[in-house]
Amino acid sequence: MENTVITYNCRPELKRPIFIEGLPGVGAVGKVAADFLAEKLNATLLADILSEDLPTQIFLDEECVAQVARNELWFVKDVNGHDLIFLLGEHQGSTTQGQYILTKFVFDKILPYDPSLIITLGGYGTGNIVTEPRVLGCVSDSKLKSRFEEHGVGFYPDEPAGGIVGAAAMFVAFGKEYGIDSICIMGETPGMFVDHKSAKCVVDVLASFLGIEIDTSDMQDEIDQIDEINKQAQDAVLEAPKEDLSYFG
Repeated sequence: MENTVITYNCRPELKRPIFIEGLPGVGAVGKVAADFLAEKLNATLLADILSEDLPTQIFLDEECVAQVARNELWFVKDVNGHDLIFLLGEHQGSTTQGQYILTKFVFDKILPYDPSLIITLGGYGTGNIVTEPRVLGCVSDSKLKSRFEEHGVGFYPDEPAGGIVGAAAMFVAFGKEYGIDSICIMGETPGMFVDHKSAKCVVDVLASFLGIEIDTSDMQDEIDQIDEINKQAQDAVLEAPKEDLSYFG
């Protein structure tokens, strides 16, 4: 991991923070939810992370200044008694190995803060129309289930059928190995577009768990667009010609 570098913007004193991972994934659900929550809570940049496992790519801001692909740690103090650390970014590691290495690097950097809970966010892609997204969960220890069920997380042994991958999976795995309570929270989504509707459901769960109120009205335009996409897809199914199968005996 000598080719992964962390540069600290500040060194805050945090009391057993909750760590929330929100990197891109299926439907960008986790990223949208984490970015939105961090912005609403006025999070402060803690550190930049550069790595050979991230894309060798730069982006231009509004002033055409180059911004290198990176992950970032942000923090918020005393959110209804909880300190929070967010992992945000535009990319995960470019390979399976890179995702593992980068996740372990970040995990090692948050360990000294003695996190009380690890929450990873993601999307559960169905490939189908989702009008009322469910929020699903996977925990490092079954005792955590009741803590989150009361806030709207459902636990279904057969879902997601293909398991969980990427940073959302590995932070839970490392948390389990190190004895840190960990949960992956997934918003149900078709997975074919950026899904603000599913992300809102995840934000609502997190706000309920943290005991805070979050104004999600900023998401409504995007949610309306998703509802229109769903309506058009449903109308297309209803209008499709039905095949005459009367000749089957």
